[in-house]
Amino acid sequence: MKIDNGKTPLELGYTFPAEFHPHAATWLSWPHKEASWPGKISTIYPAYSEFVKLLAEGEEVHINVADQKMENIAKSHLVMAEADLSKVFFHHFPTNDAWCRDHGPAFLVNEKAAHRKALVKWNYNAWGDKYPPYDLDNEIPFQIAKYRNIPCFKSDIIMEGGSIEVNGKGTLMTTEACLLNPNRNPHLSKSQIEKYLRDFYGVENILWLKDGIVGDDTDGHIDDLTRFVKEDTVVTVVEHNKQDENYQALKENTELLSQLTLENGKAINVIELPMPAPVVFEEMRLPASYANFYIANKYVIVPTFRDDNDEKALEILQGCFPDRMVVGVDSWDLIWGLGSFHCLSQQEPL
Repeated sequence: MKIDNGKTPLELGYTFPAEFHPHAATWLSWPHKEASWPGKISTIYPAYSEFVKLLAEGEEVHINVADQKMENIAKSHLVMAEADLSKVFFHHFPTNDAWCRDHGPAFLVNEKAAHRKALVKWNYNAWGDKYPPYDLDNEIPFQIAKYRNIPCFKSDIIMEGGSIEVNGKGTLMTTEACLLNPNRNPHLSKSQIEKYLRDFYGVENILWLKDGIVGDDTDGHIDDLTRFVKEDTVVTVVEHNKQDENYQALKENTELLSQLTLENGKAINVIELPMPAPVVFEEMRLPASYANFYIANKYVIVPTFRDDNDEKALEILQGCFPDRMVVGVDSWDLIWGLGSFHCLSQQEPL
């Protein structure tokens, strides 16, 4: 189902709810691409299955798989994790990779519309054509729209869910390093990109940070940096070691946050979140960040890295979410894929 009257989601009154708003479900794509976790993919399934188990305690979980064989494999892992399979639904929607945050749809809501829920299908090019092919991933939003029987807005520009963060009240945050990268939309200016963000996410206030963290192959996704935990509050990662290669970029982003304002003109409440010590595998620094948490209905699920700062990060985040339990899940093996729980998931609002 498509809306063909030429109007944008913004013009029709649709908005993109914040992640902390209630979910109908979480969408995932089962990990199967060995090249994303070279030599290590078998080690990620316990943590991934624990993630699904926690999600299923508070909402439906919908998982894209290639076929019945992959569904059976996934079910065997989830049974071992003691996940509630009555809350888990499989769809034979094949994917190239597992990063549903970026190839999945952006779900929109308008309480007054004939179709209360809709979605946006952005173009996806695997973070600047780094990991072809991605043709199957590009079909996922269409398949979900058809399954849900909801309208689908199609935009021709390259956009990934992990590159933006919203507060649900009209403010969207992103990074120049990602959205202004010539490997995404070189034909568009900053102001033209802002117009797409407003038109398709239903926002009015666009805030720009600068660079991402070292090791992030997405060119600086916001979901490794700064996240809204309330309409007026963000957590942002900081590095206190001046010798660390992330120190300067994170310092600059934190200073920027103190100058930016919300859609109502008010300053943003900023809570600092530590970084773990560098996680290095095969001489490569990985993008380990506590900011890559996922806000589910019942839990806030946080990647941990066998680090002294794990408990401190969990304690800070628990203070941000008094209505949810904050749970750390070991992401030591998962991060070898250069992403964690937020990168793997896409929320569908209630």
